[in-house]
Amino acid sequence: MDSTLLKGLNLLEHLAASETPRGVSEIARTLGLTKSNAHRTLQTLVAAGYVRPARGGTYECTLKLFELASPVLARIDVRQVAEPFMRSLAESTQETIHLSLLDRGDVIYLHKIESPHPVRAYSSIGGRAPAYCVASGKALLAYRDDALKYLSDPLPAHTARTITSLELLHRELEQVRVQGFAINRGEWREGVCGLAAIIRDAMGNPIAAIGISGPADRLNAAVLRRFSDVVVDTARGLSRALGYNPITLSSGKPRQRAAAELI
Repeated sequence: MDSTLLKGLNLLEHLAASETPRGVSEIARTLGLTKSNAHRTLQTLVAAGYVRPARGGTYECTLKLFELASPVLARIDVRQVAEPFMRSLAESTQETIHLSLLDRGDVIYLHKIESPHPVRAYSSIGGRAPAYCVASGKALLAYRDDALKYLSDPLPAHTARTITSLELLHRELEQVRVQGFAINRGEWREGVCGLAAIIRDAMGNPIAAIGISGPADRLNAAVLRRFSDVVVDTARGLSRALGYNPITLSSGKPRQRAAAELI
């Protein structure tokens, strides 16, 4: 066990639970530390951005703790809130519905509803897929520049349709931002296509994606074009249910989706 780390976590928990800032002597006494140890630990937490000096030589937590916890809370909340939206989308499209999260360069399937068709897209809750190969991943990558650093050039090919050039991927992500949704043309699994749009939290952050997937012979270009509106509308409704309100977050006009070709 790392005793230094444990001391830092205990101190952080103590400050987080306190209604007022605390001084070095009080922290040391409460946690059974020497004053020098408490001070050194505080300075480490200050340097990391979790604690800041307050008035009169006291210390308090910053909002970095909230930032750290927000994605975890979002993952917990979004699945419960998404359930009725996913069921409605499943009823409308009769295809497999996925709720996905971005983890570095991959998407993780947080929840799914199976298509009633005997031939359908295979996936499992908790399973992963390369984000650049699937619709939900590309929808999230379009708004999460931080995740692009995990992708190498050339990108590994999984099918003959996989985008292997970062330059071409960037062009496609720009198209995703213009039209409001992403598509998978059989880039991860042969003969499996998909369509997805992002879900935003109350702060406007892209936290997940919702989409459909199925056999390419069923989800052809015309069908994907027909389903694009219902997928985007579902994602918007789910975002609003999570507290997202673009009017209060931005004074600009919402971007209009282009009438772009899907395939």
